[in-house]
Amino acid sequence: MTTTRTEAALIRELGRVDYEPTFAAMRAFTDARTTETRDELWIVEHPPVFTLGLAADRGHLLAGAAIEEHAIPVVQTDRGGEVTFHGPGQVVIYLLMDLRRNKPGGKLYARQFVHKIEQAIINVLAAYNLAGERIDGAPGIYIAGGPDKGAKIAALGLKVRGNGCTYHGVSLNVAMDLAPFSWINPCGYSGLKTVDMRSMGVDAPLADVQHALARELTVLLDVQQSAAGAPQAADA
Repeated sequence: MTTTRTEAALIRELGRVDYEPTFAAMRAFTDARTTETRDELWIVEHPPVFTLGLAADRGHLLAGAAIEEHAIPVVQTDRGGEVTFHGPGQVVIYLLMDLRRNKPGGKLYARQFVHKIEQAIINVLAAYNLAGERIDGAPGIYIAGGPDKGAKIAALGLKVRGNGCTYHGVSLNVAMDLAPFSWINPCGYSGLKTVDMRSMGVDAPLADVQHALARELTVLLDVQQSAAGAPQAADA
């Protein structure tokens, strides 16, 4: 059954929160939602954590014992993709949406969903005079030119359930400690260089980029936005 009504998506700014309870909250929200539940976008920043996709190869955790020495947890998730790193100075936006819902632009399919998310990142980078591009077969956004061409600056990892409901989302590197990316094969690619906006010469406040990406996502995904506090599930 599909929904025929559209309400403004709730934009929740959760601040810096641990990954595991946020992951549990996303699953709880999606378990409980109905065809009438409003879509939500959660803006977060995480303490250092490595996360693994459903089919991730733990061999891509290159640092081995060094990860434990630096007290960075490794969390198995149910998203797509391989291993990635989240940490302070990175924009993370989780998209809790019903793709089967009728929106002004029509229903979304998973491939369109990914394409629109990637375009939102490209648009935000362009606003800061950075050129981002897609690479076929490698979800995310990469630097389009110059000496860092092909370096990854944003990652996607999504879960789309059979009923069309989504969670997990997108991360954009703004001003991070990039060292942990060298302890893994980011997204399963050996030798893939990872950069952030700061290393590309852009000094932007994290909050500004968070809000810019949230706005761009709401436009491209055809959802209006309204602000809200943290969900009850996130406090459990």
